[in-house]
Amino acid sequence: MLGRKTKSTIDSLIGVSTSIQGDVHFKGGLRIDGHVKGNVIADGEEPSMLVISEFARVEGEVRVAHLVVNGEVVGPVHSSEFLELQPKARITGDVYYKALEMHGGALVSGKLTHDQVGEPVLKLALSNT
Repeated sequence: MLGRKTKSTIDSLIGVSTSIQGDVHFKGGLRIDGHVKGNVIADGEEPSMLVISEFARVEGEVRVAHLVVNGEVVGPVHSSEFLELQPKARITGDVYYKALEMHGGALVSGKLTHDQVGEPVLKLALSNT
């Protein structure tokens, strides 16, 4: 993902030893390996991507177009395009999505609500890979 020139690329990184208190607003792509205590929000109408790694913890609201979670989120999650919940994902809060891919092992403690625009897309990955 890093270094690929795609529609949304990772432009910024919050490292594993970094802790941020306060809201994070970004454009483009962001990967979080550390701890954010505050909202993480993609600005503007441009394509946006957020990766929350298995080492990361976000305490606050998350709003982004394309979201990949393999860490922990405590708060509501809003994904306007695509949400991927990888095996170590832990979300405590309501989740709003347009398209969802949920791997075995991912946990959501809250409501899953599909954006009613268009047909629902739900893909469950049942393999252990």
